[in-house]
Amino acid sequence: MNSLKRKDLLDIQSLSVEEILLICRSAKYFKDIFTRSVKSVPVLRGKTVCTLFYEPSTRTRLSFELAAKRLSADLINFSVSTSSVVKGESLIDTVHTLEAMKVDYIVMRHAASMAPHFLSRNIKASVINAGDGFHAHPTQALLDTYSIMEKRTSLDGLHIGIIGDIKHSRVARSDIEAFKKLGAKVTLCGPPTLVPDDFQLYGVDITYSLDELLPELDVINLLRIQKERQQGSLFPSLREYHRQFALTEERFRMCKSDVIVMHPGPVNRGIEIDDSVVESSHSIINEQVTNGVAVRMAIFYLLAGGAPLDEMTEERGAHEDSN
Repeated sequence: MNSLKRKDLLDIQSLSVEEILLICRSAKYFKDIFTRSVKSVPVLRGKTVCTLFYEPSTRTRLSFELAAKRLSADLINFSVSTSSVVKGESLIDTVHTLEAMKVDYIVMRHAASMAPHFLSRNIKASVINAGDGFHAHPTQALLDTYSIMEKRTSLDGLHIGIIGDIKHSRVARSDIEAFKKLGAKVTLCGPPTLVPDDFQLYGVDITYSLDELLPELDVINLLRIQKERQQGSLFPSLREYHRQFALTEERFRMCKSDVIVMHPGPVNRGIEIDDSVVESSHSIINEQVTNGVAVRMAIFYLLAGGAPLDEMTEERGAHEDSN
């Protein structure tokens, strides 16, 4: 299999283990391109990618845009704040506008859960979910999975802790699904108000004691406290949260000697993690950003039909020789 036999990428739940591994294998190829003098390949030449973001984003949006450019696509940056959406244009009318422009790929972030699914049912273009409500963030989960596999080859048998604001996190939901599909044990940790019991339906363990959990973990995946999504106070104070659930320098000394530290960003330094841990050799936070571009290039490539990689290698080599 050298392509995703689907039009869209909307969630982790619909992906098979084989498809997840295919994306990760393809991402490795595209990451290797970053070291070359010519960093682009013609996979999407003549195709148009539109980024349709109804919520703010830095890493995800820039990552998708760079991925599209490195695949030689034409790029439309749809800015909701300066579009007719602020005049009351409905999502379906926006869909019809994009359809009329013959856009080939739409990368969508929306505050409403399942909005990308709605879009995909009403447009011929391929739709990639860049985050919808509290529901899913599949490409973040895929880049997280690939980042762990770079260090450990496989997730099978690893114990991964997801720590922080689980309740409001679409990343947590997608990470859980991806990690468990690949054989990892997942434990959630945070204040009871941010780690609801109903997450046990995902087949994970839940604990409220970070100090007891840390020595057992192979991977620590920290999440940002999403104050903008919270209604009311769900814990006494940020100082109290830091005291009980932050990965401090002192707590870090309790961890395994080869532990991996991750964070999807943006990092609230001094709240969920100390500066010294962010900068430690165990942290792969910056590598996750790099891997995000490679994984999103792989997704575009596979949705486009997955042209043989050796053909792209030959064409790129010829381009480099001519320069």
